[in-house]
Amino acid sequence: MAIFMNDEAFIKKGFLISTDKSLLNVETIYNYLNDESYWAQGIQRERLEKAIASSMCFGVYAQNELAGFARVVTDHATFAYICDVFILSKFRKKGLSKWLIQTIVNHPDLQGLRRWSLATADAHGLYEHFGFTPLAKPANWMEIFTPYKTQ
Repeated sequence: MAIFMNDEAFIKKGFLISTDKSLLNVETIYNYLNDESYWAQGIQRERLEKAIASSMCFGVYAQNELAGFARVVTDHATFAYICDVFILSKFRKKGLSKWLIQTIVNHPDLQGLRRWSLATADAHGLYEHFGFTPLAKPANWMEIFTPYKTQ
C-alpha cells in the first residue's frame, strides 16, 4: 500500500522534519528512550550521544519543539537500519509517524540501497505501509544482543 503524506499540509500546521543535528533536544530524546521506550531503557547518556553523532538523525518538530525522532544507521550506499523511532505522546494521532517514515525512506541520501532493516515489537502496521515485511530468511540473520543495564 502506497502512502503519500503531504509535506505542505504538515508544514502549514507548524511541523518540520529536519536532519540538522544542532536542532535536536538530546535531553528529550534521552528521557524518552531511557524512561519510556521498551527497547532502550538503561541507555547511558554518553552512549546515546555517540549513537546520534554516528547516525543520520531525523527530528520532528512542532513550532521548534521536538515532537519525534528517528535514527538511521547507514553506509549511504547499500544498507540502512531504522531505529529509535518515536513520536512523543502529546503529538500522536496526527500522522507524524507516517510522515517521518515516508521522509526517511524517500530521503535523497538513502536512495538505491539494497537493504533496509528495522526491529519493532508493536508497529508492524506502520512499517508495512512503506514496504517492510517480516524477514524472508530469518535463519540467515544472526545477532549478539547485550541489553543495557538499568541504573
